[in-house]
Amino acid sequence: MTAQRPTLVLVPGAWHLPSTWDLLRGELDALGYASRAVKLPTTGPDPHGGVREDAEAVRAATEAIGGPVVVVAHSYGGIPATEGLTGLPDVRQLVYLAAYVPDIDESLFSLHGAPDPDSTEDLFPVGSDPRAQLYADVPEAVADLAVSRLVDQRRQPFADRVTRAAWHTVPSTYVITDNDAAIPVRLQEQIARRARSIRRIPTSHSPFLSRPAELAALLDEIARLWI
Repeated sequence: MTAQRPTLVLVPGAWHLPSTWDLLRGELDALGYASRAVKLPTTGPDPHGGVREDAEAVRAATEAIGGPVVVVAHSYGGIPATEGLTGLPDVRQLVYLAAYVPDIDESLFSLHGAPDPDSTEDLFPVGSDPRAQLYADVPEAVADLAVSRLVDQRRQPFADRVTRAAWHTVPSTYVITDNDAAIPVRLQEQIARRARSIRRIPTSHSPFLSRPAELAALLDEIARLWI
């Protein structure tokens, strides 16, 4: 009997909507994988809540699959995935793609060694040059579309500290993006040690836009370890 292939649940980073995964989802479909992309409540339009709400969205999307799941979390998305995926037996693997891997009582700010902000009720700006920061190696037309789709992002989930850490019990792989201008490679290498295995891809921060076929092949390779 052939084992059931997992569904891939895709968790975007800050400022990004589920559509950011569209190119990768097409490549995954060609490889025979079903996929679902999560909408995070703290990411606009109408952003609200904090890490707890984002974690619940990740958990609900995962539980709705009703079968084996591999969760792929990008950038900030690693934080609600870490918070939300404990105790789910169908989660076979958690893939951190250039993502934050907090331990209990850590936050995005603390992982950067930054103090908590005085207020978390405002929005966190994306930066003055998102094209260079997020999409340096992405084809121009694709990058322009990606920039046009960026939305508001609440500051609160960057300061919220996690209360659970799924990587302690869920098998995990960290994919380091070697030419990243958003999360320094040195920081990625540091937090990647918390995962059970480490892989690398020679891209900037968004390989799902710059090299979706290569990323899909890598995720296929990772997923097959747990089929």
